[in-house]
Order: sequence, then structure tokens, then C-alpha cells
Amino acid sequence: MDGMTATHARKVLLAAPRGYCAGVDRAVIAVEKALEQYGAPVYVRHEIVHNKYVVKTLEKKGAIFVEETAEVPEGNIVIFSAHGVAPVVHDEAARGKLATIDATCPLVTKVHKEAVRFANEDYDILLIGHEGHEEVIGTSGEAPDHIQLVDGPKDVANVEVRDESKVVWLSQTTLSVDETMETVDALKTKFPQLISPPSDDICYATQNRQTAVKQMGADADLVIVVGSKNSSNSVRLVEVALGAGARAAHLVDFADEIDEAWLEGVHTVGVTSGASVPEILVEGVLEWLAERGYADVEVITAAKESITFSLPKELRRDLRAEAAELSAESSGSSGSAETA
Repeated sequence: MDGMTATHARKVLLAAPRGYCAGVDRAVIAVEKALEQYGAPVYVRHEIVHNKYVVKTLEKKGAIFVEETAEVPEGNIVIFSAHGVAPVVHDEAARGKLATIDATCPLVTKVHKEAVRFANEDYDILLIGHEGHEEVIGTSGEAPDHIQLVDGPKDVANVEVRDESKVVWLSQTTLSVDETMETVDALKTKFPQLISPPSDDICYATQNRQTAVKQMGADADLVIVVGSKNSSNSVRLVEVALGAGARAAHLVDFADEIDEAWLEGVHTVGVTSGASVPEILVEGVLEWLAERGYADVEVITAAKESITFSLPKELRRDLRAEAAELSAESSGSSGSAETA
């Protein structure tokens, strides 16, 4: 092999960590376990995680995805997604006589608890996040009278607070670390007494995946991020790759979405995946690339992840029986309801 060919050998830089985080793993297993224990159908409010393949796979096993709690027939089980829900959604489920499994990621639950605590102390809470994202809607619902959304640095000029000595920021867990800190800096310039949360809200997995992409971005002619378009953390990985120096970066759900034209003049391809993406989809991309001459794979490791979360406690109860009992109580209005 001559020097020129060796210099321009095609290769893949594979980010580590990538793919499933502990919160996503917990949520997906929760749906699978519920189907095993209680049988189909099990209803899920919104996509359990933002990934097309995962949702379709669970649908085939008997999960039914709905947009609103009111769509679930009385006496059934409903699972709340990893992104978390507002207290009003729990109330809706109770009124609908539904048994619930809360698969909210524990790191999102932490942000909810912070919101409640600071609201109880009468702080103005500046929630950094993207308008309309399920996680933002859920967190905002914990203290709607105290929380205002700040959607990036451009929004800071519009922020008004009651007392500049009682202001705190919180954030959506799946944002770009760099953009979030840019927003925080702008907020601190406007509100010098702004308080930070006890620990950064952006989750460990989001940070680690972004760090890995930064490490390989400058060396990659092209970065392929495996993930769905409604996955906030996956979209951020594309932005981080471009910011780190990649010539191009694209988001795909599956290998067959890759455009061969993207490979023109490309010697090094970076590959990573969002936190809601199963590894089988990454393997599909690696196989696709190998068939086109990119068989040499080098792993770029930014961190080691060992964190795991226990499954929702509701999976240790007979929810079908509880749901049936709730339904029976509502239909047999003459008798007095007994509590378990």
C-alpha cells in the first residue's frame, strides 16, 4: 500500500458511550415487563422514548401508544413515558380509574422535585429548554405559577422576575451543555444573584455522548448520528458534531436513510447514537458503511458508564386487579369503596 493510499484509508470513528442510557433502558424494560406480567394491551402515554424503532417494536408486543390519558379505557394500565408528566396527568389517570406505572427517568424526577422545592420557597424558576418538549411540559406543570421557559440565549431579553434576589435556573436534561451554559451566562449577566440548581440538570448520559462527539468531530469528514428527529438529545449531537469541526453531520433513524452522496470525498466517518437508540440500529449503520469500504472501526471513548436504575415500584404489584377494582368501584356506586 503506498503512502498516499494509507493516508487516505477509509475508517470509522465510533463514539463511546452512545445509545441507551440508564433512564431509557429502565423505561423500555418497564413496558416489556408490564406486557409480560399483565398481558396486552398495556397503554403508554406518549412515546415511551423518542425512537421510531423502539415504539414500533413495543407496539408489535402489544403496547398501545396514546397522546392523552383520556384515550385509555377505564380499568386499564397506563405507563407514563421517560420524559415525565405534570401532576395534572396523574390526576387524570385517577379520575379515569386507571392503574399507572411511572417510567419517568429518575434524573427528570430530580428536576421535578427541585422545581417543587424552589416554588415552595417562592422563587422565580427559569427553566431552560425547548418549548413544547414533553419533558418541559411535565416540569412546568409542577409549578406553573413560578416557572417561565427560557428557550436559548435569544430568550433572555424577554425574561422578567418579581425579585432578582430570588431567582433560580433549572434545565431540560437533554440539551446541549454548551448552549445551556451560554444561556446561563446571559441570565447571570441580567440577574447577578441567579442561583444554580444543587447539581447540573443536564444528565450524565447527555453530557458523555456530547463529549465523545466533540472528541471525534474535528477528525471526521462526516458524522452520522443514529436517532429520531423528535429526540432532543440526538438532534443536539448533530449540532455538537458540527460545532466540533465535522464537515457534515446528519441524523438518521436507519442505515437505509444514509445518502451515498454524503460519502463523496469522505475518508473518516464518525458514528454515534442518541440515548434512546438500541445498538442494533448502530450495527446496521456500521454494516452499511463496511459494505462501502469503511470497515476499519476505531472506538473513541470519552467515559465509562455503569449507572443503572431500579424498575418502577408499581411493577411489584398486581395492577390489573387494582385497575379492575377501581373500575368496579366507579360502576357500583351503591357500595362503599374499600382501600387496599
